[in-house]
Amino acid sequence: MVNCNPETVSTDYDTSDKLYFEPLTMEEVMNIVDREKPDGVIVQFGGQTPLKLALPLERAGVPIIGTSPNSIDLAEDRERFSELIKQLGIKQPDNGIARSYEAAFKIAEELGYPVLVRPSYVLGGRAMQIVYDGDALKDYMTNAVSASPEHPVLIDKFLDDAIEIDVDALGDGDDYVVGGIMEHIERAGVHSGDSACSLPPKSIGPAIQDEIRRHTIVLAKALNVRGLMNVQFAVQGSNVFVLEVNPRASRTVPFVSKAIGVPLAKMAARIMVGKKLKELGLTQEIHPKHISVKEAVFPFNKFPGVDTLLGPEMKSTGEVMGIDTSFGIAFAKAQLGAGMRLPKAGRVFISVRDEDKAAATAVAQRLHGVGFQIVATRGTAAFFAARGIPAETVKKIQDGSPHVGDQIKSGEIAIVINTPTDAHSHADSYLIRRWALDYQVPYFTTMAGAEAAAEGIEYLTQREFDVKALQDYGSPPLP
Repeated sequence: MVNCNPETVSTDYDTSDKLYFEPLTMEEVMNIVDREKPDGVIVQFGGQTPLKLALPLERAGVPIIGTSPNSIDLAEDRERFSELIKQLGIKQPDNGIARSYEAAFKIAEELGYPVLVRPSYVLGGRAMQIVYDGDALKDYMTNAVSASPEHPVLIDKFLDDAIEIDVDALGDGDDYVVGGIMEHIERAGVHSGDSACSLPPKSIGPAIQDEIRRHTIVLAKALNVRGLMNVQFAVQGSNVFVLEVNPRASRTVPFVSKAIGVPLAKMAARIMVGKKLKELGLTQEIHPKHISVKEAVFPFNKFPGVDTLLGPEMKSTGEVMGIDTSFGIAFAKAQLGAGMRLPKAGRVFISVRDEDKAAATAVAQRLHGVGFQIVATRGTAAFFAARGIPAETVKKIQDGSPHVGDQIKSGEIAIVINTPTDAHSHADSYLIRRWALDYQVPYFTTMAGAEAAAEGIEYLTQREFDVKALQDYGSPPLP
């Protein structure tokens, strides 16, 4: 095992007989290969960094076990992958590759704003941004990245209000099985590592799920996957788009394995050394009777002054899961695991942008229905009142005390729901989010998250948690 991250060096002595604490660079890995003379190297379980070493290692004569380096490059190289998607007849968001400053503006104009911009071969969504106009793109291209033939910038048409889907699949070269289909709770635009997700999907219908399964198997066959593969989709209405394919174990594999009761990573490793799915006893997708919800854990309380807004750049440092027979309770359990206890009564402060007011009305209605008192700034309160929801008006911070911040600090607010006007939200909404974090008030910065919380609270007012061991949820009999 080669690993240079002190946070993840937890390899048991009975799993690996040697641990090299070295950087994952070509030079260091080749030094280890020269010393150990291995039968082969597995690159599928280390995220993006080892995948980039697959082709250079193969050229240096090192056998790569599992999916071939050519297939890995086919999925990772944007132009080769786009060509493959076209051949397979699968939709993807309109996109372009900018190798110069001028090209970026030309492509963005052709696609139409908003666009998602990022450097190629990006890790954790680093320097990834949703750009809404030419000025914002100019700022991004000037300060965040510089495009060149060696370091192109990827530009995608941003799919507004789309639902993101994560799929993990397993293949042995002959047979392919979907491990799990996960629906992100936050809408497209929030990094997949930061979004809560539900397995099975919460709102995607059977027909769309079947299309996602078909696309996943077709892609796995085209890439001749041996081991694990992760595909990210976006669903907009009845249209299914492929966002990206990772021919490796994704961060979702431990979650899916626990949710379906199948050790996917162990099976993938056995497939890579020649076993078949039929031999391992996994021949079809497993549909658990329970609902599993994954929630991200954030380090915001360790960093004073950091905004808690979620976006395309990953900020989470861990994850937890909740399991139950209903989505609402599973979500509430996941929140509890992440350190956020959903209240059953109290006052809810709601301040949202105009586009979110209709969705916020539905959330306010649900919370008011189970006994919560709604508190809002003047505009939102008037919007609610016109729709028959009583709301107490509170002053914005810029209007002076006593304002909403004073109420958060004094413990009068039980939940904060705040969606900002734009990426550069003014000081008011930043302070509200920060105070909610500092004073341990549950807060939600997306309407999808707020809707899930309202559903969880509704269930909590009807019944308490019951606790079972993971094994008691049952898993299929496997050899």
